[in-house]
Parts: sequence; C-alpha cells; structure tokens
Amino acid sequence: MLYLNEKHVKQLGVDWHETIEAIEGAVRCLDNGDYAQPVKPYLRFRDLKNRIIAMPAFVGGDTNSAGIKWIASFPGNIERNLPRASSVMILNDVDTGQPTAVINTSLLSVIRTASVTGMIMKHFMAARPKPSYKLGIIGFGPIGQYHLRMCQQLLGDRIASITLYDLRPIDLEAHGLQGDERITIAESWQQAYVDADIFITCTVSSKPYINEAPKPGALLLNVSLRDFVADAIYPHVKDAIIVDNWEEVCREKTDVEMMHLQMGLQEEGTRSIVDVIQNDCIAQFDPQAAVMFNPMGMASFDIAIGQFYSRLAKRNGVGQELE
Repeated sequence: MLYLNEKHVKQLGVDWHETIEAIEGAVRCLDNGDYAQPVKPYLRFRDLKNRIIAMPAFVGGDTNSAGIKWIASFPGNIERNLPRASSVMILNDVDTGQPTAVINTSLLSVIRTASVTGMIMKHFMAARPKPSYKLGIIGFGPIGQYHLRMCQQLLGDRIASITLYDLRPIDLEAHGLQGDERITIAESWQQAYVDADIFITCTVSSKPYINEAPKPGALLLNVSLRDFVADAIYPHVKDAIIVDNWEEVCREKTDVEMMHLQMGLQEEGTRSIVDVIQNDCIAQFDPQAAVMFNPMGMASFDIAIGQFYSRLAKRNGVGQELE
C-alpha cells in the first residue's frame, strides 16, 4: 500500500492540463453512469461552524478506483496559524476492496478544486474566446494561490490583468509574484470584481456580501459558495447557473440554496457539470449573461485526482510503501 503526504505531492508537482483531463474523465463517467457517489454526510459537534465530511465514491473509466476522503474544515484555525482544512484519502482496489493508497494531505483537495475550476474555464474560453481576460480573485489563502497558479498555466499570455483581494495583507514577494506588472492588490472586493472577465471566490465567508452586478458576459467561479447576495446576483445569472450536483450544493446555506429559497431557483433552472463538458451548454447561453459556476465538491473528482497522483507517484518512485 502506497503512502503519500504533502511533501510527496509537492515533489510530484502539478500539471494542470493533466489534472483537468483526469476530472474530465470523471465527468464522462458521471454521464454514462459508471460511478457511485452517495450524498456526503457532515459531522458537526460543539462549535457548529466546524465540520468533518465523509466523501465516498467509485469512478470507473480510466480512473477505475473506489475510496473515501475524510476532510475536516475548521475556519477558526486561521487565527491559530493552522490550516483551515485537513484531510486523508484512502483508495481501494475495485476488484478486491484492498486498500491501495493512503494520501494524507489537504493539498490534494486544493488541486482537485482548482482543476474543476480550470475545466470550467477551459470550456468557457472555448465558448467565448477573447484575445485576453481580466482575472479577479477574492481570498488568497492556499485555494486562492493555487487557483492563480492554475490560471497562469491555463491562460498564459492571455491574462491581461490580475486583481487580488484578501482581508489579510498579500505579500507578493513571499509568493514569488513580485515584478509581475499585471498584478494589482485591491483595496476592496469591488476592485477585483466589477471589471473581471473571470472572477473567482476563494474565501471562508460565512455570509454573503457581493451585492453588485457582475461584468456582462463574465464567468463567476463561486468556489467558496457563500459570497453572493441572492437577490442582487440572481437577475444577472438566472439563465446561466451551473452546479456540479444540485442535491449536494442546494444545502448548507450556500448561495444556490439561498437563491432556491429566496428567488425560487429550481434544479431544472440550472445546468450540470455534465452539460458543460458533454453538451457544450455555455455556448448556448446568451453571450451577455454572466455564467455562475457553483461547485460543492464531488467525491468522484477527489477519487479521480487521488488515483492520478497514486499512479504518478508509483511511476516516479515517490512515496512510501507500507505493508
């Protein structure tokens, strides 16, 4: 059985084109039914803003693996100088059930999240091609940082500008970003939002605050799920809302649930991640409509990324073999 930790995953690095391809393979399995994915339970106790989530899944196709991710999210850890999230993944052989790998790092979740975002970006840019895109990111913890890295690889010279905003100071030198004249540190979320062609929320916000209209035709990647005021954003995105899984995302006080409760949004009023990849739905939206993607996070995608790194580690002799 292979054991990987954060050091091992960092040693292997990230090729975002390959991780996005692994996610697209999992989406094809969702489309043809070659998967199993129970609704994930949330374990809460004492301080109810904390949660530990069990995420089991089987993914067929090229992934051909089963397993579970056990991930804790404790927002208050930021004040303790500890990571907000920590997780362990176990992968199992699909024929024998024997465990094949244990991956002990929340970095895998970060890579999965940014890879799903990148997959949506890829199809958005194919449907709405432009010579360049203005990028806005709110929240610059690990998820925001890896989203920027993904965007830099995926967009390259097509990035016209990058506007970053966080409640905490952003040290560009510490992140190796000094000297990039395209990067601006914003003084407010509005600066990162109003003129962005691609806007990404990577915060730990527990209540919505974005109450202004997006740029027409923009892509809103609502990674942190609880940043948009329902009645303010809904008129601008109501015909172009994408979810990874309605049953998963329409709960836990997400923006989708608030639009459901306050604005009457129903599942049939959304498109799924399968519609994006298999049915090219973004090309069917009004080009002036802002597209809003809301990913709760799917266990199938975690298993796909976990298996990808397990195989990569074995090919490169990285990690530790356990009896």
